[in-house]
Parts: sequence; structure tokens; C-alpha cells
Amino acid sequence: MDELPEGVSLPPFEARPHIRSASAMLSRAAGDGYEVLLGHRSSELPAFPDLWSFPGGGVSRVDRKSAESHPEWLTEMGENRLSVFTLLREMLEEVGISPDGEGSFVEVDDEVRDIVCTDKSGWCEAAESGRISTSGFDCQVITERITPPQSPTRFHNLFFHVALGDSGVEPSFPPGRSEFDEFRWWRPEEIISSWERNELHIPPPILTIFRDLVELMGEMDLVSACAEMAKEPPSGPHRFEYGPGVECILIPTNTLPPSTHTNCFILGERGGDRVIVDPAIMDQEGYELLRLKVEEIRADGSDVVATIFTHRHQDHLGDLRMIEEIYHAPVWASRETLEALPGAGQIRILDEGEVIEIRGPSGISNWEVLETPGHCPGQICLVGEPGVVSADNCTMVGTILVPSNDGDMGAYIESLERLRGVSAHTLFPGHGPLIANPERILSQYIEHRKSRHERVFEAVESGASTVSEISDIAYSDTPDAHPMLARDQALSHLKMLVHSGRLSFSEDRYVVE
Repeated sequence: MDELPEGVSLPPFEARPHIRSASAMLSRAAGDGYEVLLGHRSSELPAFPDLWSFPGGGVSRVDRKSAESHPEWLTEMGENRLSVFTLLREMLEEVGISPDGEGSFVEVDDEVRDIVCTDKSGWCEAAESGRISTSGFDCQVITERITPPQSPTRFHNLFFHVALGDSGVEPSFPPGRSEFDEFRWWRPEEIISSWERNELHIPPPILTIFRDLVELMGEMDLVSACAEMAKEPPSGPHRFEYGPGVECILIPTNTLPPSTHTNCFILGERGGDRVIVDPAIMDQEGYELLRLKVEEIRADGSDVVATIFTHRHQDHLGDLRMIEEIYHAPVWASRETLEALPGAGQIRILDEGEVIEIRGPSGISNWEVLETPGHCPGQICLVGEPGVVSADNCTMVGTILVPSNDGDMGAYIESLERLRGVSAHTLFPGHGPLIANPERILSQYIEHRKSRHERVFEAVESGASTVSEISDIAYSDTPDAHPMLARDQALSHLKMLVHSGRLSFSEDRYVVE
């Protein structure tokens, strides 16, 4: 891990068990077809903000207790019975809809909903008293997914289709705080076309569901398509689309915990030229992942025309000999990155403002090079219509370090401000899930770094003069921070303060100018 100070090593991240969860794709009859319900996740949420998603959640202890206490309920659901308990509780909590006991649905009254939202066990109590019902409820598993290793918390999720038919029920917000700030009914084909126009963000598994449904709906209606999918619900690896013309595969790397993988992006349309960004393969597992993706690319009728590396840190560079065994393409990167890749063969130096053209069936997509060297000398981003391939500038998982040995805190903050000025639809970071609210996240990063910068300066003003003393004061609000990392980040801020003339440094001591 190039970002770590010399002599510092971190224990490997211990993967947690997958959390069982359930999501509901609610459909309703609408004119000559069907619509499905999506909710927009609030910008304030720490997980998956600003995505359009289905209601749902993790299987809780309360759900397990309800299922165990009432073995006579929902017996027809078989092995999925426990997940259906979760599904019904989440439907009631998040959208206010519940079975009516006669094969249709009702909008739950405010009193019952308030009880359940206050205490999850209230769902079982309401069912026991007859205020809600599980009788006559029908649903189907249409796909099964395990969250890819993008973040510490991973879910083993069952996606259920719940047909509301012509019941006329409408979603509503729960009392108090809601995960959603908007609900909307969509036809599946409209969801895909809106996503392709960069008008909304959808989690990759849900996008896959709609692609599968639309393909089947060429021959049948939505309810029949769901029934067809339920016969053999798709599961396992699937095409992971972060944005239009932006696919991702996760390469296992020796990176900064809690991340365990690096995002390798494939830019371009299926059937056109493709560019692979940061294929950081270093072992057989990474090799096989990249090999399978390149086979898929070729099966689409595409060619890989270039490999781009965003920067020279080892969790982003790949073994060129292994890559050459899979495909042949020139290597494009900044001058500093290419110097770390001796024997790269055919190369192209990428400089600020250079435009990369990727040809596809619908035309040319352009990606402009943006230099962001603060985290690492020579680091670049790629700015296109779908968003920005943003390398290691920010992440939704963990943190970004600015190494004191070759990083530049001033350049890093400036890079964040430049990225914010792009007003991108999406950020495609080097690690973790896509960032659907770039301006908000970048502003948080900028404010945090500037605030920390002032804390470092104020520590010196208060009389601290050594890196250790300054770090202890400046990072006193984060007692769980690794002390060596805190000192290294403090040193990066101190170097910036000396460079700007606010501090001076002599005889291993810092003083205010």
C-alpha cells in the first residue's frame, strides 16, 4: 500500500457474514400495461444515497422471532418464508402497504404504521391482533444477488415481485425519518431510457432486473415476465453497469482497508471500441476475472483499444505480462505513471485537457483528461458525459490518504475543488460504490480537509512544535485513528502550511511565521 508511511502495516480486513435481506418490486396495472414503484433514497443517507431503489431491508431478529412464533403463517413460501416476513414488515414501514387478507392490498392506517415504525416487533403484534393480515399474500423471487465486495457491509438479497394489480393503493412516507424522499411509478423501459440519458441513478442489480424484464416483455407482459424469471431466478455474477458505457469489475488488491478491491472500469458501448481503466491484476484470481470480462467484451463484438492507468500506486497498476496474455493494447497514462511501468511497449502520454475518443454503435463518446496530482504525482481523472472516473480522490468507503512522502495536500484540495467544478452526474471512484451525489461528497471532503488544515495550524499556534505534538492535538477528535497515519497526514498539512508561508520549519520544529 503505497499510501502508508514506511514501516506501517495494517491488519487485513476481516470480511463479515452476508446479511440476509429482501426487496420488493411492487407493480400495478396501468392502462394497457404495468408500472413498477421506485423510491429515491435521501441524499442524507450514509449508504447508497440518491439512488432510485426498491423498498426493502435486512432480516432482523424480530423477523426471525415472528417466523418462529407463528409457524402457521406463510407456509406456502417454503425456504423463502423468513425473507417474506421481512418483506411484509418493510413494505408496511417504508411504503405503508400491506395485504388485505383476501388476495389484494390496503394502505395501512397511521396508528398501526406508527406502532411498527417505532418498534419492529409491532408488526407481529398487529398481525396477531388482526389489524393486518398475511393471508392470501403472494409474491415471487425474480432474482437473487450478493452485494459485490465494494463495502464492508454486504447483503444476500432476494428480490421479490409483488403484484398490486388494480388495488389502487399508493405509497406514502412513514412517520418521522424515511429512507426515501420521493416515490414514482415507472414503466420498465422508461427506467432504462432515463438511466441511459443520465437522468437518474439505479443500483446495478436493479438495472439488470429491468434489462431482463424488458427483454422478456418483447413477448409477454410484465407480470408474465416476472413469472418466467421466477421459474429460475438469475443469480451469481452479472454485468455490473455503473453508468451508460461504464462497466466495472472488482479486482482483489492489497489496498487500504476496509476496501479489499480496486474498481477496474470498462468504457465504451457494447459492439464498439472498449478502453480498460486500472486492470490491477497481480494474481490468478484477478487474472481470471479480467480474462472472463475480456471474453465477454469480445463476445459483444468489441475490441479493447487501450489500457489506461490513473496513477502509479500498486493497487491500481497491473502486471503487464499477465494483461498481455489476455489482450494486446497500448498503455496510456501520465508521464509519471508510465515511468513506473518499464517495458510497457506501445504507450501514449496523457496530459491535461487531452480528449480520448471511444467509437461505438451510437457514435463517439469523449473522455477528457483532468490532472489531479494531490494524492499521487501524475494521477489523472477522465471526464465524460456519464460522469468522472475519479481515481483515488474520494470514496464512499474508508478514507483517502495524502502521503507525506510524495503527496501534496494543497494540490489534493485543489483537485477536489476542480472535480466539484465539473458538476458531474456521477463519480466512478477507484474503490467502493459509485458516488451519485458528487457535489455533496466533494464538498464534505473539501470542508473536512480545510478544517483539519486549520486544526493543524492552530495546534502550532497553541505551542506544539513537533509532528507528534501537533498530530496529537490536531487529531484529538479522532481517537481511533491509527497514530502513525494521523502523524503522516499532519505532516502533509504541515508541508502545505510551510509552502504557503504560514509556518516555518527548522531544527525539526514548526513555528508560526
